Formats: sequence, C-alpha cells, structure tokens
Amino acid sequence: MSIERIHFVGIGGVGMSALAQYFADRGARVTGSDRSASPVTQMLEKSGITVQMPQRAENVPEDAEWVVYSDAVPSDNPERVRAAELRIRQCSYFQMLGKVSEGKRTIAVAGTHGKTTTTGMLAKILIDAGESPTVIVGSIVRDFESNYVHGDSDLFVVEACEYKDHLLELSPEMLVITNLEWDHTDYFASLEALQESFRKAVLKVPAHGAIVTNPRNPNIAPVLEGAQARVIDYTREPSRELLLPGAFNQMNARAAAAAAWLVRPDLPDTSLAQSLASFRGTWRRFEYKGKTLHGADVFDDYAHHPTAVASTLSALREKTEGRVFIAFHPHLYSRTHDLFLDFAKAFTGADEVLVAPIYAAREVDDGRVSSGKLAAAIAANGTPARAASFAEIEAAFESEPKEGDAVMTMGAGDIYKVADALVQKEVRVPEGRARAVEVVHTARSA
Repeated sequence: MSIERIHFVGIGGVGMSALAQYFADRGARVTGSDRSASPVTQMLEKSGITVQMPQRAENVPEDAEWVVYSDAVPSDNPERVRAAELRIRQCSYFQMLGKVSEGKRTIAVAGTHGKTTTTGMLAKILIDAGESPTVIVGSIVRDFESNYVHGDSDLFVVEACEYKDHLLELSPEMLVITNLEWDHTDYFASLEALQESFRKAVLKVPAHGAIVTNPRNPNIAPVLEGAQARVIDYTREPSRELLLPGAFNQMNARAAAAAAWLVRPDLPDTSLAQSLASFRGTWRRFEYKGKTLHGADVFDDYAHHPTAVASTLSALREKTEGRVFIAFHPHLYSRTHDLFLDFAKAFTGADEVLVAPIYAAREVDDGRVSSGKLAAAIAANGTPARAASFAEIEAAFESEPKEGDAVMTMGAGDIYKVADALVQKEVRVPEGRARAVEVVHTARSA
C-alpha cells in the first residue's frame, strides 16, 4: 500500500507496534499513541517513532490518510472520534494487516498456544537460510531485537490471532495451526464456534498451498474437513536440541521446521537444526530476568490459559531444585470464569501461588469471579494460594524465596513489572562467599 501518513491508536500493542515499524520502514510518516509507557513503546521511540501519551484528540494528524486502532480501543476513543470528524479512513490492526499482506506469499501462524514462539523460530530458520521474509511477530524476538523484520522478498511471515475472526482477514498460502483449545470465551461461545472460525481459515488456503498442523489432534481434525490444500503433519518432525525448555517448545520447533521445509525443501537438516538450537526466545515467553535479593531466580511468562499455565509450570519445576513460587495475573473476567475449574487445577506442582487482581482489559467486572475465589479454588486443589496486590506479591517474593528457588510472574497483563522490580535490586551475597556484591539489572525488555 502506498501510504505517506498514518497514525496508530494503541501503538504499544505488540502487533500494532510491528505494523507501525513496517510502514515507517517503507517511508511513511508514522505517529501513534498509547495509555502508558512499556518496553514496546520504548522500543518504538528508539526506532524513531514518536509515541504520544495520553490518548487525546489533538494527537491525530490532520493530514493522516489512515488511522489504525487496536482491539482495545473503542469507537468513542477521543482519537477515533477526531479521525471520524476529519473523515480519515479507519481500520483495525488485523484489517490493515490483511491489506498489506495482499499479493504476498503469506505464512500465517495460528493456534491457541505457541504461535509467537513458532513464528519467531520459523522466521529465524528462513533468515539463516538466506531468505528475506517480512516478519511480524506478537512479541519481541531476542534474535532480532524486535517484533518486526524487514524483508526484500514476497514472503510474509505473520503471527495470526483468531480473536473476533481476525485470522480470516488474511489469505495465507500456508497456514500453521499449532494446536486448538477453547479460548477467547468472550467471543467464542464454545469450542465448536472457535473450530468454525478455523474451518473457514482452512478453506481459504489455496490448493497449491499447505496447512501445517497435527491432523490427529481431536480438536483440529474436524476443521480440516474440506481442505483443498495438502495437510502436513508437523508431529512427524524429530525433537531437536533447544535453548528453550519444555515439551511444548519441542512441538513449536517441529511446527516451525515443517513449515520451513515447505519453503526451502533443499535446506540441509544440519542448518535447520543449528537455527533452532541457537534460537534465544521472545520477550515474556519463559524469559529469565535475573535474581531476587536473596538469590532466587526470576522468570516471566505470558501464559494466561490453563493449559499454557500447567505446561510452563511443569517446565519450570523440571529445571528448579528448590521451591517454585508463582505470581499469576488472570486475564479477563470471562476467561477466568469460563475456564475456572481448569485454572484451579493448573498450578499443581507449585509451592505457593499468589493471585493478582484480574486484569480487566476490555471487560467490566460482573461479580461472578475474583482473584480471591480463584486463589481459594487453587488452595482447595492442594496448592497453597492467596490473593494479593502487586505490592504484596513483590514484598513476599523479595523476602521468602531463597537461593535455589524460582519465582515466575505469569499472565497476559502487566505482571511482568513485578518481575522487573524484583531483579532491580542488589543481590545479597551469602556469607562465606568471596565475591563482591553485584547489581543485577532486568533482562533486556525492548
């Protein structure tokens, strides 16, 4: 698209920020706004894109050709109202993503879990192999130091989200479906409704394209009916050496490898294996942050679905000799309520769980669920748990966990700020150790 002036409302979103970089990279004048600063807005500022805060009508340039908004931005947002007054064309993030990907060889990576890591892995394999894809990922990939990669070819690798049928805005030549479980319960009333959305996406893949997935997964098999494209079973790929822990990351790597073979069937297996073995992961996906005052290791993860919580906790338990402490930030009242029983069972293996107030995002509290109720249910399933504020979590995890223990902040909200606070301290050196006290800073966040 030939756009010279574009404004993003909610530019701090991981997808929005990547798309903003895409347009800036192509010479457009890009501005944006958000409610507060974050590692993502800091990354944008470093790249030369001005981020205005707070959101207000005067942020919208009168000569803007398009205003792009995130899902979290309602129609009565002052900047969207101002754009309407100026008769500036508006569209959502995924609508614009669909427009810019038109005519490209799009590889869309979708699924309930693992799509961010799988997208990053696939992009790295292709770039290491000499390809030049444009890449848009839903997190900051450590190997690229960004969630966006400039590409000179017609390959377009993008992380796709099923929420509100956004996946259907894309027309991929290759569709990767990592897995499928009921999620986004505020939009999809049932697993069947979610499957119907994926079924439509499958039917959009052309006959010369491919669908990379696990066709034997009972939740995925029904959505493949009627597919005109060939179906590639990524589970037939072997396990490989990875820096990232957990069986779930092995599955992500298999999906990325299967997709990469379709693009580059001549790629030596040794090269592909080396790319995966050196992949360093993404922001907020099992990210090591540093140590607490008493030497406990601190991790942060985006897990906000019961399956992701349980899998991530299991991987943390395997690599920790001491106790495991979890600070969980539930995301959305609807998800917490609808998946309540699964959440209550997901923390088995933790030594203590502190549940932060539910991150409301786009929702209003209807009183059906709370962090206190969830903590009580987790405790009833045998894991010590209680509700706590961010400040209470920080205070507890500064004092209780010791060297050899592990702390993980977990959730799709801003719980990562607690992890950052825990490691921005001086580490107390245990008595008898002949080394100087060192200051441990947060792991790179942008």
